[in-house]
Amino acid sequence: MPAQTLQVDLKHFERKLRARAGVLRQEIREALLRGDSEPYVQLAGQVHDAADEAIADLLVDVNLSDITRDVEECRDIEGALTRIATRAFGICVSCREPIGLDRLEAYPTAKRCLACQQLHDRRFATPATPTL
Repeated sequence: MPAQTLQVDLKHFERKLRARAGVLRQEIREALLRGDSEPYVQLAGQVHDAADEAIADLLVDVNLSDITRDVEECRDIEGALTRIATRAFGICVSCREPIGLDRLEAYPTAKRCLACQQLHDRRFATPATPTL
C-alpha cells in the first residue's frame, strides 16, 4: 500500500476512534451519575423485601457491566491509537499480515486479521456448559 494512502487511512481511523472514545466517555459519565441517583439504589437500602432487593441488585449489576464494557472498549481504542502512532495499525499482531480494510472499518480496534482472530477465539474459548 503506498505510504500516502496509508497516511489518509490512518487519519480516517484516528478520527473514527477518537469520536468513539468521546461517545464512550460520555456514556460512562452518564452511567456513573445515573447510578448515584437511581431510586432502585435507595429502594434496596430501605425495603427489605427479598424480591425488591434482588431487582435492585440486578439493575446495579447491569449498570456496572455496561460501564465495564465501555471502559474495556476505551482501552482497546487507546491500543489502536498507539498502533496508529507507531505505524503498526492494520497489521495483524499474530501473522504480521495486513488486516482487511472491511474488518478495520467494521472493527477499527482489531489487532488480528480475521483468520488469526478466529484461531485465537477457538484457542481461548471457554467450553460450553452442558445442559441437563
